[in-house]
Amino acid sequence: MNELFTAFSTGIVAFIATNIDDILILLLFFSQVNANFRPWQIVAGQYLGFTALILLSLPGFFGGIILPPRWIGLLGLLPIIIGISTLVNREVTTEELQPDITTSKPATFAELLTPQAYGVAAITVANGSDNVSVYLPLFANSNVISFFVIINSFFILLGIWCYVAYKLTYQRTIANILTRYGSQIIPFILIGLGTYIILKSQALSLIKLMGTYLCLAVFLKKSEFSNEVEEKSNK
Repeated sequence: MNELFTAFSTGIVAFIATNIDDILILLLFFSQVNANFRPWQIVAGQYLGFTALILLSLPGFFGGIILPPRWIGLLGLLPIIIGISTLVNREVTTEELQPDITTSKPATFAELLTPQAYGVAAITVANGSDNVSVYLPLFANSNVISFFVIINSFFILLGIWCYVAYKLTYQRTIANILTRYGSQIIPFILIGLGTYIILKSQALSLIKLMGTYLCLAVFLKKSEFSNEVEEKSNK
C-alpha cells in the first residue's frame, strides 16, 4: 500500500511539474473556442498528444529493466538541468491573458478526431520536451506496478487539468496570476523531482549532488552569456 501511495504521489508531482506551462496553452485554446473549435476537440487533442509523449518516454521504463539502477538514476540530472537552466537564464514577462469567451455546442465522438484536435495534439507534443526528460528517468526507476499507477494518475490528472483550464478561462484574474507566477515555481519542482530520482537510486551522494548543482549553474549561466555575446557580435 505504501508503494502505491508513493507511486501515486510521485505521479502527481511529476505531472504538475511538467504541465504548468501546458495549462497556460490550454487557457489560450479555450479562449478561442467557437463553432468550429470546440472544447472537446481540445480535450481530445490533449489526450492524443500526451499519449504520444508517454510512448516517447517508454524506452526509460524498458531500459530500467536492463540497466543497473544507479546508471538509470543519473537520468534524474535531466529535470535538474532544465530547472537550473530556467532559474539562471530567467526572462521576466508581464503579458496577461485576455480570453475571448464564446459558448459552443457539445461535440460528437466523430468530431473529436478532427484537424483541430490533431493541431492541439501537435502543439502538446512540441511543447513536451520537458515531459519526456522527466518521464524517462521516472519510468526507468519504476517497477511494473508503480509504472501503471503513475500512468493512471497522469491520465486522471490530464482530465482535471483540462477542466481547470476551461474554468479558469472564466476567471481572468486567476488566469493572469497563474500566467505570471506559475513559471517561477516550476524550476524548483523539477530540481526536487530530479533530486528524488537520483537519491532514490543512489546514483550520487548528497554532497556530490550539491556540487553538481553548483557546476551546472555556473556552466549554464556561462553558456547563456556566451550565446548573448555571439549574437551581439553577429549584429
